[in-house]
Amino acid sequence: VQLQASGGGLVQAGGSLRLSCAASGGTLSSYNMAWFRQAPGKEREFVAAISRSAITIYYVDSVKGRFAISRDNAKNTVYLQMNSLKPEDTAVYYCAARTYNSGIYYLPQSYVHWGQGTLVTVSS
Repeated sequence: VQLQASGGGLVQAGGSLRLSCAASGGTLSSYNMAWFRQAPGKEREFVAAISRSAITIYYVDSVKGRFAISRDNAKNTVYLQMNSLKPEDTAVYYCAARTYNSGIYYLPQSYVHWGQGTLVTVSS
């Protein structure tokens, strides 16, 4: 499956963005999905994860209450709604797919398919 992330851009602190991750060449409903981010000079960081049926959702503590992950399996798309953005949220955001029951949700090495990344820049 190929993943295409979009929706990044430049926004002022306190603003909002909605990222999308569209899948092609496969059915997204077969995968647990996640968003990671990587800031310049830093390691890739887990942001949020959602199970195949959207029953189970996880967030890193720094985005709880501000970000919301969701999915529409009929549209083969996963979303990340980002509100109250902060300058420290600036990073390239990647969507990723993990096969059912494999790996640990917050570890990048658990994911088998990755999108190309979309840049989010939050100005102060």
